[in-house]
Amino acid sequence: MDCRPDCAACCIAPSITTAIPGMLAVAGVVKPAGQACAQLDADLRCRLFGLPSRPAVCVSLRPAPEMCGSSREQAMLWLGQLEIATAPRL
Repeated sequence: MDCRPDCAACCIAPSITTAIPGMLAVAGVVKPAGQACAQLDADLRCRLFGLPSRPAVCVSLRPAPEMCGSSREQAMLWLGQLEIATAPRL
């Protein structure tokens, strides 16, 4: 499965705690959940795709029917639920 054009749900919905060029960590979080990654271009494509500086969590998110659903909205919902399910317990 290929990424859906104009989606970028996986670059917006999850939080990321590992280094991303162009983003600073705040309280241990580099990219908060729901915030677009600084490496998204105007076409909602990752500028780091294929580069060694791309975070491992980003590399591990591969488009799949269960994650992407049939729309960007479904992908945002699925990834948002994953974010909640994997959040550290305080």
